[in-house]
Amino acid sequence: MAIYIKTSDDIAKMRVAGRLAAEVLEIIESNVKPGISTGELDRLCHKHITEKQGAISASLGYYGYPKSVCISVNDVVCHGIPNDQEKIKDGDIINIDVTVIKDGFHGDTSKMFIVGNTTILGERLCKVTKDSLYLAISMVKPGIRLRNIGKEIQKLAKKENFSVVREYCGHGIGKNFHEDPQVLHYDAEDGGVILRSGMAFTIEPMINAGDHSIYTMKDGWTVKTKDSSLSAQYEHTVVVTYDGCEIMTLRQDDTIPKIIHHTK
Repeated sequence: MAIYIKTSDDIAKMRVAGRLAAEVLEIIESNVKPGISTGELDRLCHKHITEKQGAISASLGYYGYPKSVCISVNDVVCHGIPNDQEKIKDGDIINIDVTVIKDGFHGDTSKMFIVGNTTILGERLCKVTKDSLYLAISMVKPGIRLRNIGKEIQKLAKKENFSVVREYCGHGIGKNFHEDPQVLHYDAEDGGVILRSGMAFTIEPMINAGDHSIYTMKDGWTVKTKDSSLSAQYEHTVVVTYDGCEIMTLRQDDTIPKIIHHTK
């Protein structure tokens, strides 16, 4: 397993890429409302990334992916392909996943948008998923076992009678979109990875209201829950510091500190 330890220059560039990715989610929020198509949301994100930020969408063309962001609605777990036929409706819960490249480095983040009046279940699922991400981030510091992060995410989801998707995970990130290590969101063997200062990775739990089983649609990308239950995901890119971590993709609506310190 080749885990790249980031230099201070690398981290400075990742801060920029992360801020830009977060900004895309901030600027698109006012447009996520009933009647707009997921295709139009994608075009707005693409325009902001390319014209305003002078950055590149990492998703566009990645292994043939046809759009600039992933938009996953209700029972879509991840990798939903934006299109002009899919219109946002009152009550939908929607994940928008953004990865930008700036000066050769990646920033990767996603969040849930609740449209109008959704169900109590939908709201609770989104809250628990965000809480699980915050819990995981609050644990990050040198010397801890990576596996313990996934264990705590799974414990929280199970306590709320939700389930964690097993087939997708967080990942190392930097000059490459996906690097080692894999960041599992449940308790499983991870090769014994211990966190070290300078490691950079995403944490992005996907949590289902029903069973954790999923399937991929014929388009080869869109992943749905097998039992048609709702699914939610939140994601941040973090870098391990000497005594905790720094969130590269913090948004204005986040309620967790950008830099987390742990006393020895």
